[in-house]
Amino acid sequence: MTYKEHFRKNIELAWPVMLGQIGHVMVGLADSIMVGALGTVALAAGAFANSVFVVPMVFGIGLAFGLTTPVANADGEKKPEKARSYLKHGIYLNTGIALLIFFLLLGLEHFLHFMGQEKEVLDTARPYYRIICLSLVPLLTFLTFKQFAEGLSDTRMAMLISLGANLLNIGLNYLLIYGHFGFPAMGLAGAGLATLIARIIMALTMAIYVFRKPAFKVYTQGIQWAQTQWSHFKKLLDIGVPSGLQFIFEVSAFAIAAVMAGWISAESLAAHQIAISLASVSYMAASGIGAAANVRVSNQLGAGNIPALRMAAHTNFALMLILMSIAGLVFFFGRHLLPTFYSNDPVVIDLAAQLLIVAVAFQLFDGMQVAVLAALRGLSETRIPTLIVMFSYWVIALGSSYYMGFELEWGPLGIWYGLALGLIVASSLLTWRFEIKSKQLLALHHAEKHQL
Repeated sequence: MTYKEHFRKNIELAWPVMLGQIGHVMVGLADSIMVGALGTVALAAGAFANSVFVVPMVFGIGLAFGLTTPVANADGEKKPEKARSYLKHGIYLNTGIALLIFFLLLGLEHFLHFMGQEKEVLDTARPYYRIICLSLVPLLTFLTFKQFAEGLSDTRMAMLISLGANLLNIGLNYLLIYGHFGFPAMGLAGAGLATLIARIIMALTMAIYVFRKPAFKVYTQGIQWAQTQWSHFKKLLDIGVPSGLQFIFEVSAFAIAAVMAGWISAESLAAHQIAISLASVSYMAASGIGAAANVRVSNQLGAGNIPALRMAAHTNFALMLILMSIAGLVFFFGRHLLPTFYSNDPVVIDLAAQLLIVAVAFQLFDGMQVAVLAALRGLSETRIPTLIVMFSYWVIALGSSYYMGFELEWGPLGIWYGLALGLIVASSLLTWRFEIKSKQLLALHHAEKHQL
């Protein structure tokens, strides 16, 4: 394949994932707006419940991502029986982990009152919390089948199902939060129930698609459900657990940065949240390109074509830089306008505009670390990247954010300079690791060809 063909293939795989991920951001925004209409207590209760739920959720998502690489490897090797076995083991593993996390989260409910929330907020949060915890089970079921399909280079159906479920979620919010058309007015709990129903439908629809699609029959027929292999569970865990930890390191670093911003002032925290909210849209788009990197690298590794593997990865990285440069330009030229959609406070708007200038550089390196991490996952290289992510976020980003924000007294700008520095270190070290690993494989590939 030429570089042009690699670009085309990357875009073909990436855009459905990008659109589906942006849809998730939009439904989250719609949830906040619709719950916000109930009042400050409901909005605070929803935010609190999600802040407890999000860390185990992103770990589960990272674990589910572990299925894509071995399935794409098997596809590249032209061994459908291996992909079939990994699907079965992925279903067992992700369902078991989802149930384990669900029961752990239910147990954690007994300790929520130690987290310093007002009683009214806590009472409102509890029923919503229980429902969204249960929704983790169908979410990971959906992701199991989605990651399997992505491993076989099929990304469009998951996008369509996600977008349809997002629209359903918004419609159910309208019915169940406010009690329209004879439905009970459940308030915040109604938003949780809407999410649960939408995720159940997503899981069922994606499972039916995978088992019914004619092109997938060779992968899904004849599954020996009673037979399992520890080596296949181990492979999924070796990729999935580090991926889940990487998500935890990133999410927790940005959560702590938000806490730091709150130490300065309410205006600083509001500006931080606005800038992060905007950056999350481009980040979700970037995750689509990352998904393409994972599939392309895994597939070429399975096929034993290392030169094509490096071309696929490098064109993916270039595509990421183009996308994030465009996002950076939007943030730069829209820095005074975009914050006005969130706040009418001139102090908050001005501060958010300053943070969006930092976000221009922020975007490039954030996008690169997403793409390179995905490419490394495609090589089944996860342990050293996890250490790099932990060092970059927890040591460099948070350490320098605190130093510049408080010791140098640069305020929220200092916090964002620290986050940007952490992302620069992460993307640089991860790129270095990918180049070393892929060049080792390339040298081995050339040596084997020479022997032949």
